[in-house]
Amino acid sequence: MKRTLALVAACAAALSACGEKQDPAPGTASAPEKLTLVLDYFPNADHAGIYAAEATGAFERANLDVDIRVPGDPSEPLKLLAAGKADLAISYEPELFLARDKGAELVGIGAIAQKPLTSIVALGSAQIKRPSDLDGKTVGTAGIPYQSAYLKTILEDAGVDPARVKEVNVGFNLVPAMLSKKVDATLGAFWNYEGVQLAREKKDPTIIRMEQAGVPTYDELVLVADQDRLGPRGKVYRRFIQALRQGTEAVRANPATGIDPLLKANKDLDRGLQLAAVKATLPVFFPEDPKRPFGWQEPEEWRRYGAWLRENGLVDNPPTQAVLTNEFLPGEGVRPVEADPGEQGGG
Repeated sequence: MKRTLALVAACAAALSACGEKQDPAPGTASAPEKLTLVLDYFPNADHAGIYAAEATGAFERANLDVDIRVPGDPSEPLKLLAAGKADLAISYEPELFLARDKGAELVGIGAIAQKPLTSIVALGSAQIKRPSDLDGKTVGTAGIPYQSAYLKTILEDAGVDPARVKEVNVGFNLVPAMLSKKVDATLGAFWNYEGVQLAREKKDPTIIRMEQAGVPTYDELVLVADQDRLGPRGKVYRRFIQALRQGTEAVRANPATGIDPLLKANKDLDRGLQLAAVKATLPVFFPEDPKRPFGWQEPEEWRRYGAWLRENGLVDNPPTQAVLTNEFLPGEGVRPVEADPGEQGGG
């Protein structure tokens, strides 16, 4: 019998029970401390806060020399991190769970996008307005197993027999597959990017967000570190997140603060699209609860999402250590989320 996914014995409901720490001052060393960050994908609006932190001097004030690297593909960041070739990586909450399930000792230390960005997208001409309208249709995905599970969950929640919906693996050609009418809709495009792009092109897209259609909510983009380096590099990570908060707040005050350096980093980007995408994404760069610190990862949401992964056969072995920690967030000293001893049974 599969062992139950042990995710969390959540941190005590009252944060007062989790010792608060003072934000550290920048290091006193004459030379900035080097930190290598691997992005999840090519530089785009999701990374506006990072590039704003660099452009406004927030990293420099934190005495950090941040080397921002672009991966060859989205599967690369966690591999580089696990191999010790990076200090931090941006990845996706589901990918972190899958990596942990395979034995990688990686930990989420802060959320960058605090809601799912993955969505079902359909062009207006497809006449798909709600999940039930997918009955008898063809849906393109990127061929990622948990996307297939998302689709199954959404269809069952809408009362649609999954056998009546055809799933086609279109790789990352999600938008072209719709435009060419190879598929009626896609699951895998981001509502804040491809959805915004299609709206700007007057394609009248319908957007169905994961957490509004039966899939447990999760943090789409997560800052990940190697568990063994949390102690030795903890103060550095904490200063990085402080600087990232400052950069993201600068973007909230003036989106161009993030767009200008982003366009320098990726000259192929369209300024209008990036600006519109940043404005759409701003609400999920920050916690819904203003009392929570920047980067907050909600332990109970992670527990529910992890349980859903297990129920759908996507993970098996429970993480033996914390899968996330909020202890490096500005103003927080929250203990890591440990495996729940009460859920480790089975046999």
